[in-house]
Amino acid sequence: MTRKLLLISSSRAGNSGYLEPALTPLEQHFGAGEVLFIPYAGVTIDYDSYCAMVATALAPLNITVRGIHRCSDPAAAIAQARAIAVGGGNTFRLLEQLYQQQLIDPIRAAVARGIPYAGWSAGANIAGLSICTTNDMPIIEPPSFNALQLLPFQLNPHYNDYQPAGFHGETRDQRLAEFMQLQPRTAILAIREGTALAVNGERMKLIGDSDGWVFFGGAKQPLLANQCCSSWLTSK
Repeated sequence: MTRKLLLISSSRAGNSGYLEPALTPLEQHFGAGEVLFIPYAGVTIDYDSYCAMVATALAPLNITVRGIHRCSDPAAAIAQARAIAVGGGNTFRLLEQLYQQQLIDPIRAAVARGIPYAGWSAGANIAGLSICTTNDMPIIEPPSFNALQLLPFQLNPHYNDYQPAGFHGETRDQRLAEFMQLQPRTAILAIREGTALAVNGERMKLIGDSDGWVFFGGAKQPLLANQCCSSWLTSK
């Protein structure tokens, strides 16, 4: 398989600027040239403003940004794209729009041809089997929770196991444990802010300074930073 994926946990890490932690991986992933940007996860920001924000962040890399919402035929734009980027926001809204615009299959086909795909936050989440391990509120109902299925596992971006003193709501680990209880044979790769999964064909590595975690079969195990984790590309 020729898939080239960069799945970024978040657009910021700590007090960084927008996309700043991911600029070097994005430059290596995309190279210079035009990127087709999908802003559908944006809810409290209009699509033109979203595209402008991404364009400003990527301009030092000699990457130009074209918003898919400005294309008269979005599916044709996907088919002709040199590279595809999908931004963060609300995962339910993003997936609902991808279904409405009939872009699920065109994106899958583009990735299968080797077109580089990068997504952050919601844009990373939809690369997995479904959006059932997103952190977002279901503000709109997509036709299905099934996502792009570019990978044989679930993703949980923005992973954090911090529990404030006196907090009595479910932790992230508890929520992911609920998924494992019902889907014990489906892995969840939970990645912290400032990290990303880089996939090239049948090879995968977690890049960044922080380890992640894999939730699978009722257990939680480390996903080591800057180490090969390609075994999770094979269905268990």
